[in-house]
Amino acid sequence: MLIKAAESCLVVIDMQQRLVPAMQAPARTINNTRLLITTATRLDIPVMLTEQYPQGLGSTVEEISKVAKGLPVFEKLHFSCMEDASFADALRALGRQQVVIAGMEAHICVVQTAVQMIDEGYDVFVVTDATSSRTLESEKACLDRLQASGAGIATTEMVVFEWLGKAGTPAFKELLPLIK
Repeated sequence: MLIKAAESCLVVIDMQQRLVPAMQAPARTINNTRLLITTATRLDIPVMLTEQYPQGLGSTVEEISKVAKGLPVFEKLHFSCMEDASFADALRALGRQQVVIAGMEAHICVVQTAVQMIDEGYDVFVVTDATSSRTLESEKACLDRLQASGAGIATTEMVVFEWLGKAGTPAFKELLPLIK
């Protein structure tokens, strides 16, 4: 199944100040998430961000918050975003069937959120190079479990080019330098 701009939204989970430094490949994860947010906003794809207990883990890292300025941020205590009523209601209100997920930690908040979304009937795509855990073993276990649960596993470039759909458009020309 292709990821379509008109049918999808982007959810960025818990890319926070005190969490990011402990992750595997934090720079890669942040750079790819920035590209996803930039592409989504350029293509009018809704974006939602979450913060797990920001009093303890800090707010969203500056590199992400700069490109996400003005986008909704949902504070939460549950590991699954779907257990937070304000987030779940906002997601349902979008009326989008496809959810693209980037975030931290893969084996905790990302997996629980994605599995619950799948259980509720969403088509979920987890972006491997924009998702991270503290250990590679946890990342692999998360992706294996999600794939077995029916989630699509994608890379940032896969998502961006599926959202774009074709070359030669103004959006393609504008975003291409960010991809190279």
